[in-house]
Amino acid sequence: MCPRSGVKAPHPGDTILVHTLDRLGRNPREVLNLVHGLNDKHIGVRSPADPLPINTADEGMGRIAFLLPALFAKMERTFTAERATHARAVAETAGRRIGRPVATPFDMIEYARPLKDQGSSNGEISSKTGISKTSVHRYLQG
Repeated sequence: MCPRSGVKAPHPGDTILVHTLDRLGRNPREVLNLVHGLNDKHIGVRSPADPLPINTADEGMGRIAFLLPALFAKMERTFTAERATHARAVAETAGRRIGRPVATPFDMIEYARPLKDQGSSNGEISSKTGISKTSVHRYLQG
């Protein structure tokens, strides 16, 4: 029994009930390793909320049902990364900027620099330029 939670450790023949498989680990490999390790100890995992009802204690289809979502999740991550790489390459070739849009235009920051040098406060610079006081401080602190 775990002293902190009061939960008993699983024994051979037990089945662990988990809402969805992604709750068992951070990535499919971690989940697969955990479930295979439990399976070696004859402990099943059941997940009723996944698209296919999964119970690794069952022979055959329960195990296949467990592997399919992990396979599809891995494929989707791979395809998403490939699409993002391709989109970045196309944008760079077209001369478009990649990433988050610039919040404050460079010319506005350059307009604020002499105001700071003349001794204006961040609040005064903010009201003249439209840049928030926090951003004025961040851009002009150095």
